[in-house]
Amino acid sequence: MSALYPSLEDLKVDQVIQAQARASPRMPALPAQEVAVSQPPVLYPNLAELGSYMGLSLSSQEVQQNLPQIPEGDNTAASGPSLGMVVAPVSGDSLGARRAEIKSGVREIHLCKDERGRTGLRLRAIDKGIFVQLVQANTPASLVGLRFGDQILQIDGRDCAGWSTDKAHRVVKKASAEKIIMIVRDRPFQRTVIMRKDSTGQVGFFIKNGKIISVVKGSSAAHNGLLTNHYICEVNGQNVIGLKDKKIGEILAMAGKVITLTIIPTMIYEHMVKKLSPSLLQHTMDHSIPDV
Repeated sequence: MSALYPSLEDLKVDQVIQAQARASPRMPALPAQEVAVSQPPVLYPNLAELGSYMGLSLSSQEVQQNLPQIPEGDNTAASGPSLGMVVAPVSGDSLGARRAEIKSGVREIHLCKDERGRTGLRLRAIDKGIFVQLVQANTPASLVGLRFGDQILQIDGRDCAGWSTDKAHRVVKKASAEKIIMIVRDRPFQRTVIMRKDSTGQVGFFIKNGKIISVVKGSSAAHNGLLTNHYICEVNGQNVIGLKDKKIGEILAMAGKVITLTIIPTMIYEHMVKKLSPSLLQHTMDHSIPDV
C-alpha cells in the first residue's frame, strides 16, 4: 500500500519535495553548547521553484504549513511518507473535504416528526434499494444530517431492500412521531473530487443546468479526473442541487482555493429526481452548509 493523496497536485508536489529532501545533504549535529540558539528544524527544503507548479500559486510557507514537522534527526523526509498515510501538501486539512466526506460504513440515526407530522424527507426506490431523494431545509431530516443520495437500509428494524417508493413512504408515515430509527449508508452512487484553483481562480470545468459539460485540458479538474455527464451534488459539502448555474458559480467563487466537488452520473441523477419539479429542488432542498 502506498501513500494516499487528496489530489494529483498533492501527489506531484510531494514527489518534488521528496526528491529535494533526498538530494539535500544532511547537516551535522551542532555541538551541545550551540543547541540553545539553533533554529527549529524545517520539514523540507525551500520550495520557491514550485511557485507556479502545475499552474498553481504555491509558496514554501503554505506547503510547509500543510505538512507535519519532523523531529530533528528523523529521516522521514528522505524516506518518504508512511504507507497508507494521507499526504496533502497542497490541499492541507481542507474543511470542504471533511464536510463532503463519504464514509464507507453504515450509521444509525434517530428521526422524528415535526408538529405537522412530517419528516421533511422524500425517498426513491432504485435498483431494489431505497434512497434519499429530497431533504427539505429546516426539517427533522436535515437536522439529523440526511443528504441527497443516502441509502436507507432499515427503518425501525425492517430491511428496505426490494421496497417500492410508495411502501417506503407508507412505513415512514405510520412510524412513531417521537423516534424513527434508520440505518443509513452514505451516498453510494456519488464520489468526491478534490481540486485546487489556479492563479486565475479557476479549476477548469463548465456546467449547464448543474451538469458538467466540459473539462479544460491541463486544468486541475482534468488532472484529478473530473468527468463530463455528471451532475454536481455538492460544493465543499454544501448541496447545490436545483440551484441555478449562476448561483453555483457564486458558491464556487467563494469556496476558497481548495474545492471538493461531489458528483453523480447523469443517468442515476435523472432517475433520482424523476417527478420532482425544478422549483421544488431549488426552493425546498436543504442548501445549508453542513457541520463537520
